[in-house]
Amino acid sequence: MAENKFVVAGSNGGQGKPPKRNKYAIACTILASMTSILIGYDGGVMSGAGLYIQKDLKISDVQIEVLNGIINLVSLIGAPMAGRTSDYVGRRYTIVIAGAIFFAGAILMGLANGYALLMVGRIVAGIGTGYALMIAPVYSSEVAPASSRGFLASFPEVFINAGVLLGYISNYGFSKLRLDLGWRIMLGIGALPSVILAVGVMAMPESPRWLVMQGRLGEARKVLYRTSDSNQEAEERLADIKEAAGIPPESNDDVVQVVKKESSGSGVWKELLLHPTPAVRHVLIAAVGIQFFQQASGVDTVVVYSPRIFEKAGLKTSDQLLLATVAVGFSKTICILISTFYLDKLGRRAILLTSVGGMVISLVTLACALEVVNRAGGEQVMWALVLCIAMVLAFVGTFSMGLGPIAWVYSSEIFPLRLRAQGASIGVGMNRLMSGIISMTFISLYKAITISGAFFLFAAVAAISWVFFYVMLPETRGRTLEDMEVLFGNYHRWKSVAKKLEAEKAKNSTEKRPETA
Repeated sequence: MAENKFVVAGSNGGQGKPPKRNKYAIACTILASMTSILIGYDGGVMSGAGLYIQKDLKISDVQIEVLNGIINLVSLIGAPMAGRTSDYVGRRYTIVIAGAIFFAGAILMGLANGYALLMVGRIVAGIGTGYALMIAPVYSSEVAPASSRGFLASFPEVFINAGVLLGYISNYGFSKLRLDLGWRIMLGIGALPSVILAVGVMAMPESPRWLVMQGRLGEARKVLYRTSDSNQEAEERLADIKEAAGIPPESNDDVVQVVKKESSGSGVWKELLLHPTPAVRHVLIAAVGIQFFQQASGVDTVVVYSPRIFEKAGLKTSDQLLLATVAVGFSKTICILISTFYLDKLGRRAILLTSVGGMVISLVTLACALEVVNRAGGEQVMWALVLCIAMVLAFVGTFSMGLGPIAWVYSSEIFPLRLRAQGASIGVGMNRLMSGIISMTFISLYKAITISGAFFLFAAVAAISWVFFYVMLPETRGRTLEDMEVLFGNYHRWKSVAKKLEAEKAKNSTEKRPETA
């Protein structure tokens, strides 16, 4: 484990001025995060395309549920595959592979002549979803300097939200076309971002942490010098990564031999699942827990089934339903900027707990409003309709300002280097499993317990998640990735460890002051 030192976001030679954003690191993260547009687009476009697919192919609600949910369940295969692939061929080429799989899936869906081929396209795209959800946050967190890691590692979720918005706009824009043509264009046009991604990714550097794991120190040093806030920080990051990879400090050749092979997959699963240390076990519980609750709170039901929710609330025409979903996309995209720009200033916990608290309030209010509509017996209750729309916008907004991006930032930054790819893939697996289950059962759920009952259930889950986050998740702002393990292993007693580390930091700062005077 690396020495327990802090990297304080915003320090700059003792002048108290925050360092400027590293433009090169931002550019790299934007390119890597473009895979997430494909994920968001698919979720957003299916909310409207599903309505036209059901009419055109004359399929049941259950078949629509399977069509929506299968992509998330199949991503359970893609996520661990991406973990192994990224350790073998590198983070950068894994992003290329994700884009290629998405391209194939989008083409198959766009050309589908029936339900069977459409399902094949969804399955292929599902594998690409698993790849993209795992690799984009990992690459972003490994390239980013500690001072802006939250800002940069939240980019994948920003692009997911942008993709959702584009999907909603696509629904509205192509809804006027012939029934059998409109939904095919909606789905097929998702292949275009994959082509742009394939070209752009060639300008990206490889992850410096992956390069070190391969013994390519010279290349890693060049990348770190370009993505760090200062040359001194670049050397410190390189030293930390070398230590985590088991490379002696005195090894400074451009290419060195790496003895340890855990990073390429052997023994990693055993260390993660069979014989984890207390720190690794705590990390795993935190990563799986935050991903579980992100989806169990029901956000994908709102993204995918928002037209049905608004229809239950009282909207009638297709134009009204699709325009309301566009408003959902705007709310998600705008609110995520709060997290993006303040995550490194306010910390993960403060934003996360505020976000989940807002989700609980909006879900309870939405459920109450839907119950009023349900008891009206088909008559439109205007104030309840307006309140339903407002609470859907509030729910996706509060989700996007915190739990949405923080789940990916947090789960990608807390795993030790040797376990990061496979550990992140486990978190992705849990996220996609819950998303798939909820997407495939939501219509059946609200038919069984009413739509208001479904949202009361989601509100209860969100309330439980608030308690879990408050007790189990340490604050990670400003910590280097190699130092992250020190905060974990004490479970609910992590605050006492954090206080000791703060005291150590203050003591070390006081001792160094006379030397620099």
